[in-house]
Amino acid sequence: MLKGKIIVITGAASGIGAETARQLAKHGAVPILTGRSKAKLERTSRTIEGPHGVYEMDVTDDGAVRTVLPEIAAAYGRLDVLLNNAGFGVFETLEDTPIERFEAMMDTNYMGIVRCTKAAVPIMRAQGSGHIVNVASMAGKLSTAKASGYAATKHAVLGFTNAIRPELAGFGIAVSAVNPGPIDTPFLNAADPTGAYFERLKGFMLKPEQVAAAIVRVIRKRKPEVDLPRSAAIGIRIYGLFPRFADRVAGRWLNRK
Repeated sequence: MLKGKIIVITGAASGIGAETARQLAKHGAVPILTGRSKAKLERTSRTIEGPHGVYEMDVTDDGAVRTVLPEIAAAYGRLDVLLNNAGFGVFETLEDTPIERFEAMMDTNYMGIVRCTKAAVPIMRAQGSGHIVNVASMAGKLSTAKASGYAATKHAVLGFTNAIRPELAGFGIAVSAVNPGPIDTPFLNAADPTGAYFERLKGFMLKPEQVAAAIVRVIRKRKPEVDLPRSAAIGIRIYGLFPRFADRVAGRWLNRK
């Protein structure tokens, strides 16, 4: 089902973007790696077996996005899947977070997805099929202390994803969200340079391989949404039903940043 599929991945230089590219290639897909650093993308490229592509593209640059995605579609004949994975977070209190950092996270994590999706949809409509997969986060469903900027971007991603799913269904374009909890990737180096968050949660951290495998399943089955891990997904449903009780019982465990 994945063999020969042209799959564009943003933020593919490292972390789950890079791991997903490796797993997709093993399934016979053609991952197209994109990111801001050509040098980092090329290093990741050397770890991928099979046909794949490398394109420099900054998701915060509207002109670059509107140029590169059609260029990829023209070079490979189509664009089957867009995996919107690029993003970053910084774990700080509201008072300690400069306005510019809120803006930067929103520009990359949310507007980056909007830009790429708007550029991809006309291509997919013209070919009569496609799949948009947005990597959101459990933080988009349950906010915690010291994550106001990051959580807000992921809430926005989920709102956007859920709105465009019915809009695009009539054109043969599926839309999915993948919502992982904390992952042991370089993301955490920027989010919490002290390493304290990692130390507190290292026993519960998802591995990049786990998240990448879940993304591959979402692409294969065109599932609308997946929460990782399942235990956290159950907890979030309980929180939605009994928020005050959950705050009292689980608040200290959740706020570990």
